Amino acid sequence: MRGVFLDTLTMKPEELDTRALESSLDHWDFYEATAPEQVAERIAEADVVITNKVVLDRELIDGAGKLKLICICATGTNNVDLEAAAERGIPVRNVQGYAGASVPQHALALILALATRLHQYDRDVKAGQWSNSPVFCMLDYPVMELAGKNLGIVGYGDLGRRTAELGRVLGMNILLAESFTGEKKAGRIPLEELQAKADVISLHCPLSEQTDKLVNREFLAKLKPGALLVNTARGGLIDEPALAEALRSGKLGGAALDVLSVEPPPEDHPLLQDDIPNLIITPHCAWISRESRQRLLDGVVKNICDWRASGTR
Repeated sequence: MRGVFLDTLTMKPEELDTRALESSLDHWDFYEATAPEQVAERIAEADVVITNKVVLDRELIDGAGKLKLICICATGTNNVDLEAAAERGIPVRNVQGYAGASVPQHALALILALATRLHQYDRDVKAGQWSNSPVFCMLDYPVMELAGKNLGIVGYGDLGRRTAELGRVLGMNILLAESFTGEKKAGRIPLEELQAKADVISLHCPLSEQTDKLVNREFLAKLKPGALLVNTARGGLIDEPALAEALRSGKLGGAALDVLSVEPPPEDHPLLQDDIPNLIITPHCAWISRESRQRLLDGVVKNICDWRASGTR
């Protein structure tokens, strides 16, 4: 049995225990990265393919005659043609739940940084402004005390729940948006009501036809003046030019994003401009704690071992 991992650079495996993966098949080929034109050759002899973000479309799946299992080293499955795999009888397995501690921790860090203006004060201190201050402290940026404020959670899966728990620890009131499925659940409120009441909104919903560019000009116009927005979910949830406009105008108090619509972003991305106030962007790193990556890799190994044990190959 031969396996190929197409983009190990996304996992930094030298920091992880990879022994179980290496012993899960008879032979492995590991590639740090794989360009689109290299995929067909690299998967041609493979029984098992692992991909994080490398795309496996219909043509590639149909051309890989020995392929028996596709493992996605992530939760999202949008980079694999699931219909083409199903037609070939090839199972596609992803991993869920591995970032349940890491992502909410990052979301909380972003909320705290925005509320305390941590990034702006740190920048100004290093630029010498505290050294030249006439008094012992600096009061240039308003700080939001989170206790008693409303934290709106949009998307109440595992990550949304855990972020809400952390918000409660800070003394925040939790508002939960109604599900996008239309299913009525106790304790949920319409999105428009959440928009009007929330001091901080944290996005945890999947990207779908319903949520594509959910945060657009109309959405932003309905928020409380000075509200804060955090996104650790998917970049496509936000109309990025509209967000830049809302921040420049001062209507939105601040935003912190761990994801963008294009990753890596081009240098002329609308949110990478120097004139946007109170914006924090981190490079899709909410999930990357060593513990989280180890759980993800262990989940991939489990999927391979369960598949081999089932005998359906």
